[in-house]
Amino acid sequence: MWVIGIDTSCDDTGVGIVRDGKVVANRVASQTLLHQKFGGVVPELASREHTQVIDGLVERALSDAGIRLSDLGLIAATRGPGLIGALLVGLSYAKGLALALGKPFVGVHHLEGHLYAALADHPEVEPPFLALLASGGHTHLFQVPAWGHYELLGATRDDAAGEAFDKVARMLGLGYPGGPEIEKLAREGDPKAVPFSVPLYDQVGYEFSFSGLKTAAQRFVEKGYTKPDIAASFQRAVVDHLANVVIRAARDTGLSTLLVSGGVAANRALQERLAEAGLRVLFPPPGLSTDNGAMIALAAWRRWRGEGDSLAVPAAAYVPLAQG
Repeated sequence: MWVIGIDTSCDDTGVGIVRDGKVVANRVASQTLLHQKFGGVVPELASREHTQVIDGLVERALSDAGIRLSDLGLIAATRGPGLIGALLVGLSYAKGLALALGKPFVGVHHLEGHLYAALADHPEVEPPFLALLASGGHTHLFQVPAWGHYELLGATRDDAAGEAFDKVARMLGLGYPGGPEIEKLAREGDPKAVPFSVPLYDQVGYEFSFSGLKTAAQRFVEKGYTKPDIAASFQRAVVDHLANVVIRAARDTGLSTLLVSGGVAANRALQERLAEAGLRVLFPPPGLSTDNGAMIALAAWRRWRGEGDSLAVPAAAYVPLAQG
């Protein structure tokens, strides 16, 4: 079955097509240049840009897959969480497409899409496992005992990991998005040169916190530490924090498989740190770490049991994955 997935949860328009669990097309229209001068996403501009590009993006994805609209068997779109105006663009488009074609529709939880992106190259993996979702808007650690069941072990108390990267990058005068910029600059610095403390080092739970690292970064900028050293040391602290929590959860639960997804999953330092932990760590293939439509199509295909959702499914700026 051909499945099309649409994601407009934030600032990237994503359209992907999956056939029998395999990604055959994945088109993303980035809005980075549009929002770069503001140092972050402007919701109204993001919504307008989605409406401008979504039609052409669907056409190009269909062309990449070598199919027509009539060949589609299932239409899927992100229903939340995300920016409500942006979500409405993709969700309304997908519902209209399903209605016009007489095809079933599935509303997908954005975080569930990220989870299935990590399984794109590993369809054989079965629960139970741990899942770390780290992006500009989310930092959550789940225990997944069975498909469709997500037990939240811990989440960030304040900023998401990706958001912290963006804000520290702005302090350093770097571009947006901040994660790739800091990772690039960090190669020139010493990760031990600036005395960042790893957050919540002595906790017994699984929460995350990044706001203190932002405050510390501003202080170190004012003290005159070099930008490469701040970038390298900040990245080390974030990576150590994420890894410490995940390793503690793996030890406590006895689970040895970890899925890592979201934009922060593309960070090489994080990948290398987790690889040293003795876990089986699965990352999304290139192009599926950040927001995209293929992950939404993958999630819909996995969930498909012969019956779609109501077209009355609303967009939701916030909805826990446990209710997804």
